[in-house]
Amino acid sequence: MAHIVLVMHEPLGRAFAECAAHVLGRVPQLTVFDVVADENPEAITERLTHTLVGHADGAVLVLSDIFGATPFNIARKALAQAAQQGAQGHLVTGTNLCMVLKALTANQDDPEKFSETI
Repeated sequence: MAHIVLVMHEPLGRAFAECAAHVLGRVPQLTVFDVVADENPEAITERLTHTLVGHADGAVLVLSDIFGATPFNIARKALAQAAQQGAQGHLVTGTNLCMVLKALTANQDDPEKFSETI
């Protein structure tokens, strides 16, 4: 199954993860990168790139909240940097709770098909 990463404005990613835990009755298998308003985008991009490369053995699906906003730009840049290091991933924007739940319950390895599913 693809690894799921939420890259969103704080506190949305953590809130989605907590809602998913409540609905599913278990701690969801995902990584949350909530972007704080005054956080250095380059620093979080570097941390996110490191995480994406750490999952280079499998596909990664990155879910972001708003197209063109800082979290989206961080995710896009980190995915590009991770791809140069052999990691594959796919970015979906406009994420809502239903999409997060679908991503957590659909067992797919191909991030492109996975993004179409959610």
